[in-house]
Amino acid sequence: MIVNPTVKKTFAMRSRILKGFRDFLEERGFIEVETPMMHPIAGGAAAKPFKTFHNALETELYLRIAPELYLKRLLVGGYDKIFEINKNFRNEGISTRHNPEFTMLEFYIAYKNYEFLMDFTEEMVCDVAIKSIGTLQFKYGKLNIDLTPPWKRLTFFGALQEKGLPEAIARDPGKSVEWARQNGIDIPKDLPEGKLIFDELFSELVEPGLIQPTFITDYPVEISPLAKRKKDNPALVDRFELFVVGRELANAFSELNDPIDQRGRFQAQSEAKVLGDEEAHSMDEDFLRALEFGMPPAAGEGIGIDRLVMLLTDSHSIRDVILFPQLKPEQQ
Repeated sequence: MIVNPTVKKTFAMRSRILKGFRDFLEERGFIEVETPMMHPIAGGAAAKPFKTFHNALETELYLRIAPELYLKRLLVGGYDKIFEINKNFRNEGISTRHNPEFTMLEFYIAYKNYEFLMDFTEEMVCDVAIKSIGTLQFKYGKLNIDLTPPWKRLTFFGALQEKGLPEAIARDPGKSVEWARQNGIDIPKDLPEGKLIFDELFSELVEPGLIQPTFITDYPVEISPLAKRKKDNPALVDRFELFVVGRELANAFSELNDPIDQRGRFQAQSEAKVLGDEEAHSMDEDFLRALEFGMPPAAGEGIGIDRLVMLLTDSHSIRDVILFPQLKPEQQ
């Protein structure tokens, strides 16, 4: 750091970006909260957790993979506009876009839906960009990026269809595997349907081409266990993800507040876990009890701060925007 002025500049920019998010949300009536880092049940996202052990309580705990289920408890408790900027931990691989410890902004607003959040996200990210780097048009490597709204919107299956994969085939695991192999895509065996179409086909076919800011909407219910079903098509949910330069930057949805539907989704996730899916949700009776008391209709979103800082500072590895990234030890 001491011999590299550009490093100091990057982290000064990171600080301005974080302040920009806080200012934007607080000016609109949101309050900042803090939720636990150690959870009795790993939940709130599809990821493999880190485990730890509390000696006094003699119980196994998990470093949080997401604050979502605790933030929703606060919606039940009467907080209508809340946000948290803090660390998440996921026991997964390290790459130029993945660090096992990373910073997320997660926020919730009662009586709104995911369509509101798309407009809100455009406004917020553009406000942060203008106040931090002074423009909505900038270079990322050799790419010219333009954040000027409105951003492109595509449905999940519409985006796959643009790449030649009809929804009818994507919905059939056997046909999907056959189609993928015919098109030169290597698919691991025995994948659940959700992971087949999302982790493999969507990430292979669609994500690399999403260079300019793009909302992908209307995800399958199988890969969205915490999102509200669409009224006109219960096989899909009211959800979007934001992609820029081929990377997911944000994930949001109209929140599922039906405890009966939520229990059924958790049950399906629990069955997947028994079959070997280490990233599946566990049954969370405490959260279900909170939903039974009553959670207002709401919309929630998570934004990856590290990846956004990468974008706005033209950094091409997540290690360049984290002061002390996780690295392999020099000596084991």
